[in-house]
Amino acid sequence: MTITTTASTTVQALVSKLAHERIGSWQSGYLADRPKAVAAVARLRRGAGRPAGQVPDLWDLIDISPLHEARPDGRRLGEIELGRAEEAVHVACTLWAVHQQARSTGMHQRHNRERSRGLGAAVRRLMPPDDIDEPLRKRLVRAGTAPDLIVLAQRLRDIVTLLRGQEARLDYALLAAQLYQWQWPGGPDAVRTAWGRSFHAWRDEQELNAAIPAPTAAPDILDTTTKDAS
Repeated sequence: MTITTTASTTVQALVSKLAHERIGSWQSGYLADRPKAVAAVARLRRGAGRPAGQVPDLWDLIDISPLHEARPDGRRLGEIELGRAEEAVHVACTLWAVHQQARSTGMHQRHNRERSRGLGAAVRRLMPPDDIDEPLRKRLVRAGTAPDLIVLAQRLRDIVTLLRGQEARLDYALLAAQLYQWQWPGGPDAVRTAWGRSFHAWRDEQELNAAIPAPTAAPDILDTTTKDAS
């Protein structure tokens, strides 16, 4: 019998994919003002900061059945893996619902090298470009030193509320994977490191934007200007 003692990158990928699919579906429906999606977001918000098992109203809403299926290598998740994966998806989905409330654009946006959407970058975006808001930085540090996932979820909810006010987007699929990793030995240190790198990546993004030359005037009969689709 194999006992898993570290966070599997394969399971992290499954958790990330599931969170992205669930949140992506709700987000598109919410932005389209579909009643079912609007009601789902309201229900999800009530579960923020609470363990998955203590919110029966969400048992039939957050479909985690893909986690019970065999992985590509044919192995099914063990009980510990499954429980931690479920908690990670639950926390990510409920935090997104808090973030998305009353916003007219999608607050879940995927991270990439050019546009950092990690937690650290999202917090850095709330600060002046050339200054560090120390109380806000301490909120991120405090979240990073949470003793367990429940306390972490509660501290993250406070941060997400601030992000919502400034419409600072976040990659909740990435966050879900990090929340899964957090629950394993060595996980908190790895996640804190990732948040720190993300925090500094926002400055890099600002510098990247500043380095991009302004578009030159196009010929009168041809508009070659492109727009940032993000």
